[in-house]
Amino acid sequence: MKQYLDLVRYVLDKGERKADRTGTGTLSVFGYQSRYDLREGFPLLTTKKVLFPAVVRELLWFLKGSTNINDGLKEYTPIWNAWADADGNLGPVYGYQWRKWEKFSFDPLTGSYSKDGVDQISEAIKLIKKDPNSRRIIVSAWNVSDIEKMALPPCHAFFQFFVSQGRLDCQLYQRSADVALGVPFNIASYSLLLMMIAQECRLVPGMFIHALGDAHVYVNHIDGLKKQLRRVPKSLPSVKIADKKIFDLTFEDIELNDYVHDAFIKFPIAV
Repeated sequence: MKQYLDLVRYVLDKGERKADRTGTGTLSVFGYQSRYDLREGFPLLTTKKVLFPAVVRELLWFLKGSTNINDGLKEYTPIWNAWADADGNLGPVYGYQWRKWEKFSFDPLTGSYSKDGVDQISEAIKLIKKDPNSRRIIVSAWNVSDIEKMALPPCHAFFQFFVSQGRLDCQLYQRSADVALGVPFNIASYSLLLMMIAQECRLVPGMFIHALGDAHVYVNHIDGLKKQLRRVPKSLPSVKIADKKIFDLTFEDIELNDYVHDAFIKFPIAV
């Protein structure tokens, strides 16, 4: 995971001091891209432990279209707890936009509108299979009309697929990237999603390209990241996914193998 450590060094060296929404303060750069070739191993950080079970739980939660932490997430990981209301609701966040993007249709016969939902994940899979050369294989979580209803606007805003020579690539645009805490998790999550969709479409998972907007290190994360930079990356692990339809996959169907890592580094979360 040299690519990730290069990002850390770049932000620490080139980052500009900025105030932020949380009041913590950051070192920030704007515009950065990393590339991870899944054919070389699964890009799970080895210079600190990343909680892969939490990655899997959250991704499956997104793919169900869930927006409440009590729907199979809260009991396994506290990732979203700080933003949920008293009933566990988060508003129309990622899962809702991925699977149920609101669409209104007008019926000229009745003169009335009806509301439906667009399943963007299913539509992307259909397009990969039907028209792999399409430049429109995009899934967006950034629904302008719903932003104010969300507990937290999407940080990973939209992603696009590219098919070539039996290989499936995915590029994610992330508007806001917490380099210490969020980015290792995001890399693993979208790489796993790429593997799932590649398997569904009978393609080889290829490159995950991570394009960052505001890439930032919170000032209270600097010491932990410097500690991490002194560690030597190890061989990447592998992931095996059961041969099932993507929406039938469960936690037990995803297996992480040969994950050797350094000790966990605790970073405080900025809310």
